[in-house]
Amino acid sequence: MDGFDVAELVEGLGTDEDGVRKMAAFKLQSNIGDPSFADVFISEGGLSNLRYLTLHASGNTLAYSLTCLSRLLELDKGWDHINQDVVERVVELVVTHPLVNIVRGAIAVLGAIVAHQRSSNTQPGNTETFGFRALKPAIAIYPQFLEKLVGSISAADHALCANALQLINALMRDAITNDGEAEWPRFIKRLQDLGVIKGVYRLMQSNALQDLAHPLLEFQVLTKVLLRKWRDVPIDLHKPEHRRALKAIHLASNPEKPPEPIEDGEDSKDKKHNPEKWRRLGFETENPGLEFEDTGYLGMMDLADYVRKHETAFQRLLLEQSTLPPRTRCPIARASLAVTTMLINRFEVDGSDLDDAKGYLALETRSNYEKIFKPLILQWSRLHLAGLQAFFRLWKVTGAEREDFLKLVDLVRVLLDVVIGGAKRDTSIQEVEEKIQDYDCESLRRLQMENLQLTYEDTWGHHLRQVRDELDHEALQFMKEQRIRCLLQGAWFLNGQGSRIDLALVSSVASNISATPPTSTRSSTSTLKHLPQSSTTKITIQGYLHPSSRGGSSNQSTNHNRHPSKSTTGSHAHEEEIPLLVLYPSSPSAASEWLDGLLMLLGQQPITSETKKLTNLVAEYGLKIRLLNVRLDEPGPEPGEGIEVPSREGLDENYFYDIGGI
Repeated sequence: MDGFDVAELVEGLGTDEDGVRKMAAFKLQSNIGDPSFADVFISEGGLSNLRYLTLHASGNTLAYSLTCLSRLLELDKGWDHINQDVVERVVELVVTHPLVNIVRGAIAVLGAIVAHQRSSNTQPGNTETFGFRALKPAIAIYPQFLEKLVGSISAADHALCANALQLINALMRDAITNDGEAEWPRFIKRLQDLGVIKGVYRLMQSNALQDLAHPLLEFQVLTKVLLRKWRDVPIDLHKPEHRRALKAIHLASNPEKPPEPIEDGEDSKDKKHNPEKWRRLGFETENPGLEFEDTGYLGMMDLADYVRKHETAFQRLLLEQSTLPPRTRCPIARASLAVTTMLINRFEVDGSDLDDAKGYLALETRSNYEKIFKPLILQWSRLHLAGLQAFFRLWKVTGAEREDFLKLVDLVRVLLDVVIGGAKRDTSIQEVEEKIQDYDCESLRRLQMENLQLTYEDTWGHHLRQVRDELDHEALQFMKEQRIRCLLQGAWFLNGQGSRIDLALVSSVASNISATPPTSTRSSTSTLKHLPQSSTTKITIQGYLHPSSRGGSSNQSTNHNRHPSKSTTGSHAHEEEIPLLVLYPSSPSAASEWLDGLLMLLGQQPITSETKKLTNLVAEYGLKIRLLNVRLDEPGPEPGEGIEVPSREGLDENYFYDIGGI
């Protein structure tokens, strides 16, 4: 208040000279935001002058007056001077006035009026002056108000965009909270028809995000509130709108007309009902209302929207399904409801108000914008369609059957999580739709396995590592049997005299095949000797010619030659090794089989990368099979299930002693 005479300022607002009023209003707008100044201003009678200027001024004087009034209302002061005349005047300015600075101030005043009913200082008996209900009489006079308001969010002036979006948010929140069950959906539908979703979606992806962060985040939160509210509306076939929506889905399927009844006997009295009326559309039972329990009216809206916009494709799909065996038909309705559930979980529609508050706090750091803002939630209908079409495509590609439905649900969930979760703030909905349709099944399976592994490691880390160790051992034993079987096949160990080589004679294996250094163990390298590199792959089995010369320490001598960690004793301690057999593998695959087979036959670990790769592949497939047979959401046994509860008959108050055997 330094340098200002409040009484002089109030007097200037009430003068007839336009220049003096303009200067007073200009000075007032920079100080009215101070609560102490506002109190002095009101006590000096300035509020009456400010209201008069709002109703009768023009040009910059009017713009300054509207700004002052909006800031005063934000301080929760001056409400006793707000009536229907002021509301009607401000609505008129929004609809008819061309100047941005006047429209900006008028919208700010209306935003404060609509949001004021959430204040604790609302005066009894004046409830019609606040909230959305305060604007309805004026909107009836100027029906183009909402259209003008929605158009303002696309204006070049960011302050005007922010004020318009804040007013839209206040109107939506008030309608959802206070309007009847049949009224608020109509209002939301009207806003959507006017293009509010398209406008906000464009703002969320624009570079103007920093100036509009708070109203945009509030709109995103309100979108979740709307989705949650629709989801929580149970399907009641006694309600006309629910019954009409379900009937429209049925009629869009182009059902066959029932045959005309025969005019003889009792059959002509009853009109036969199609026993597959709803199961034909993909419902699990003939009572479709019960199947919307998890998705509520939101699930019905998504299904009806798909059927209405793609009726021809829907009928064609049903016609194709009718030619297939029942077990291989894709349940269209169940698939639609499953995709709706996926989107609910993906966008955390059930998130708490605490999460929303954290979002507001995170706006202080611009680097958090990419994480907080999710423009794709505004494209709910198109995402549902893309997910549903992907479900149909994967069902056909995988040759799924009825019992595979939950597996397809998991696969599509991975697809949506990867594409939607990986999309950036400025990623267009067209790019997202293309990625969803182009993702191949093999890549999805691989991602599904990776996600499963990470999930189960978080849940059962220790037990999963134990299972993996067991599977690694089983895979190694399997490869050992396979490699040895390959070696024994074809009598590769026959020498020139026609007799087989005694394994007790073998001391080492020499080869020019490169081994994998990280996997080569000490015992393997002790048995394996590397020959100089050459263009011909060569494996030489070395040993001793005189097994009969070994005495009681022959076993010790053999072990010594294969395991140098033991002492050098035995009958072969001074005997020279000679080649017992030379093998020339015809291919790298055969070389891997022969070399690792020989090493495992001698009790050593395999060393070639091909054998290691195959061993890991067998172990990984075993782990995947086990993981696919377990679901995180499988219900466990109920407490006490399968346990016979002893009867209390004939027992006194000390019956627990009897149970304990005391």
